[in-house]
Amino acid sequence: MLETFFESAPLLYAGVFVFGAIIGSFLNVVILRIPPLLEFDWRCQCRELLELGQQDVERPAGIVFARSHCPKCDHGIKAHENIPIFSYLFLRGKCSACKAGISFRYPLVEFITAVLFVVTISHFGPSYQGLTALVLTAFLIAMAGIDIDHQLLPDNMTIPLMWGGILLSFWTVHADLTASVIGAIAGYLSLWTVYHLFRLLTGKEGMGYGDFKLLAALGAWMGWQMLPLVVLLSSVVGAVVGLVLMGTGRLQKDKPMPFGPFIAAAGWIALIWGEQIIDFYTQSGGFG
Repeated sequence: MLETFFESAPLLYAGVFVFGAIIGSFLNVVILRIPPLLEFDWRCQCRELLELGQQDVERPAGIVFARSHCPKCDHGIKAHENIPIFSYLFLRGKCSACKAGISFRYPLVEFITAVLFVVTISHFGPSYQGLTALVLTAFLIAMAGIDIDHQLLPDNMTIPLMWGGILLSFWTVHADLTASVIGAIAGYLSLWTVYHLFRLLTGKEGMGYGDFKLLAALGAWMGWQMLPLVVLLSSVVGAVVGLVLMGTGRLQKDKPMPFGPFIAAAGWIALIWGEQIIDFYTQSGGFG
């Protein structure tokens, strides 16, 4: 039965789409709950350091076991109300209890995850490369969402992702060991250098340390050869989006804009089409 599933492209892609939508639903939980958990832990650590005793505040909901609920009326989300994409359409974007609006971002993240999963498997096929690429894709979506909301790229996501890329390089899943280690080092140091040069010239901080670690993770997964493409794509897309947002008045000139989502998007593009883009650029005389 599994052979029939893998050999039939329509069945395979339909299954991957459904699986991606389910993972997207989980990523919504990750995006929503990780920042409050981190903030709670930071506050506890600060109080312990200052010898203030434990704070009398309940720990925020965890990622796996805590039940989802409406943030307005605290209505517990039932199973049939938590079907990716379809429940939002069935409920017409409103809570079944209090009729408060449900953010469109929830089905959007589910749909984007499903589509990116299908594209990833169509590129790598049902293989170890494809499976690990799905893991990387899920991490990138979650971190992009968190960075958009909080301008934060958590260490408990970027660092394991980097070490995971290096571990996979022992079997040359996406890059060999040498390229992976050099990619992690070069990815971190390149943005670290840009950060400090920018701070020396302007007295301002142009990006956060999480951006360095995310680029290091991408270098570990894909090798140092992909880093120039990732940096170029993220810079160009970030500049264009920033200008558009400022032009439409949705971003003030002095307001910082998270760079992590652009690194994540550029990293995913490089993962899927990086070799083709570099080959096209080389063949068209881009390197002389």
